[in-house]
Amino acid sequence: MHSPLFDALTADEITKVSTLIKQKGIGGERPGFGSVFTHEPDKALLRSGEKVTRQARALVLDRTSAATFDVIVDLEADTVVSSVQLTDGGAQMLAEEIVLVDEIAKASPEYVAALAKRGITDLTLVQLDPFGVGNRSDINLEGRRLWACVSYLRHFEDDNAYAHIIEGVIAIIDTVRREVYAIEDSGAKPMPMACSNYTPDANGPMRDDIKVLDIVQPDGPSFTLHGPQMNWQKWRFRINMHPIDGLVLSGIEYNDSKAGEAENYRSVMHRASLAEMVVPYGIPEAAHYFRSAFDAGEYGMGKMANSLVLGCDCLGDITYLDAVMADDDGNPSVIKNAICIHEEDAGILWKHTDWVTGKVDVRRSRKLVVSFIATIGNYHYGFYWNFFQDGHIEVDTKLMGVVQTIAYEDGIVPSNASPIARNLAATWHQHLFNFRLDMEVDGWQNSVYQNDVDGEPVGPANPYGNAIRLTKTLIAREQDGDGLTSPQTARTWTVVNPNKPNSWGVPVGYKLIPGWASDTLIAQEPSLMVKRAGFATKNLWVTPYAPDEMHSAGDYPNQDRSGAGLPAWTAENRSVENTDVVLWHTVGVTHIPRSEDWPVMPNEVASFMLVPNNFFDKSPALDVPDLSKDRCSSGGCSHCPPGACNCGH
Repeated sequence: MHSPLFDALTADEITKVSTLIKQKGIGGERPGFGSVFTHEPDKALLRSGEKVTRQARALVLDRTSAATFDVIVDLEADTVVSSVQLTDGGAQMLAEEIVLVDEIAKASPEYVAALAKRGITDLTLVQLDPFGVGNRSDINLEGRRLWACVSYLRHFEDDNAYAHIIEGVIAIIDTVRREVYAIEDSGAKPMPMACSNYTPDANGPMRDDIKVLDIVQPDGPSFTLHGPQMNWQKWRFRINMHPIDGLVLSGIEYNDSKAGEAENYRSVMHRASLAEMVVPYGIPEAAHYFRSAFDAGEYGMGKMANSLVLGCDCLGDITYLDAVMADDDGNPSVIKNAICIHEEDAGILWKHTDWVTGKVDVRRSRKLVVSFIATIGNYHYGFYWNFFQDGHIEVDTKLMGVVQTIAYEDGIVPSNASPIARNLAATWHQHLFNFRLDMEVDGWQNSVYQNDVDGEPVGPANPYGNAIRLTKTLIAREQDGDGLTSPQTARTWTVVNPNKPNSWGVPVGYKLIPGWASDTLIAQEPSLMVKRAGFATKNLWVTPYAPDEMHSAGDYPNQDRSGAGLPAWTAENRSVENTDVVLWHTVGVTHIPRSEDWPVMPNEVASFMLVPNNFFDKSPALDVPDLSKDRCSSGGCSHCPPGACNCGH
């Protein structure tokens, strides 16, 4: 559904939202804006032709009472439509709270005493990392705004703090009352003293045998960008940044027409984005067991987006888009170069050598990459949406950064951690990402099938034992199927439009192919992570579209223990057949750190694919031109004699 009503808010709109909220006195004298974003209209209303106004939504913290308000503003009528005070959960972390936890803790005699027991008397280079306290069932959250802070000691300003964890001390800070809720001390352990830095000065001499690699496009990129509207090859979609979800792509369509014909854009997805992610830690020690991070709902993935740097984060002929976010006080703030857009060579698209004639046909593949990177504490997450010329989409989630650590005494390595340095281990944990894929495969009336492949039982239908069987199971209601990947049966899921067959009588569809990193939540009851991150117990959920179901752990996971989100919604077991459906796909990595992950981990990738499945009558990539002329032979790859052309390599 190609409409600017779904686009991100402009700076002027953010100002209007905060002004109206302040005029109404919502959030008290100094409201804190955890997030401000577009309140997306109900697609059903748009389809019906009903007039829909552009609206915004804000999660507003009262910085004197700790109450959070969910506010909707009509941007055309300049009015507050509704304001609801939450009973569970709260707004995302404010930037000022990062400063407050440091100031409040270091002014606490109890905290100072706990560090003194460990020989630390100069707090100048002590670093505090705040975690949400939603997993702490022993804490009363009523009227509180709490963060549980882990402490580290830098030896100098640019030192790797995670090499020197101050073990056993947790400072629980109330950033609204501006006081220490508790200083918990589960016992001192030896301070790991060895510095482990990743900077060149600590790891020289650098390699001197790497030659310059330039990526150039002398004619410029092949895409056109008008505001948030992207057109590339036969794809078109809109690109926006959301303070919670991060990168959002909407109105994704493919032009199924040939050159010279009238354009025939066919819908694939209405909206695609991250819906939530969680990093649960799997170590039962008193100072560690509660740790997890809902990086979207607790902190805001888009709010934490990096300003990207050419030649470092992105390489080649790059186009950047800025992102506009609301700061703590509701003022618009620009993140420069938040979104990176570029093309990449993607190897061979297709090739055939006619063994009789010796003639070769080769086409190079090219992909369009739209990406951003967010920094949440010690970790960085890159999200890459890759569009290909044959109509398929690949989504890569890249994990980078520094692992969480625990100190241990000589010879006593914790059983749920990996030793990485003297008296230092990296704790075992998971990174679980859930993506919301609002599908519209050639229209909005879709059905979902689970596909399993195995051997046909030996018998009259398979007398030689070689027959392959494909079992298609309709997901007619939300609780059908187990929602788990199955490599043993090559399990995939296909979204079809049962009302639109292709030329061969097969319903048009798109298939979700899970990647290798399809881990699900390991934590089990009584851990509150099971309830709060219930979305991560399955790889796939199918729900009917509902405009108020946007985040897989609910809209307010910060301090929320209600178990909101996918498990609660799907308990109703609603019909999902021949209707507007949403796929929620969980990908994840269970990280048992290696010594090679220290002091900074190499990039690790979790991926999945969406591929056309009978969406086209034949390969849509047959019209991709041969661009190899003058690089291989005058005739290009299609005319090279055998062995003479390297352009397919």
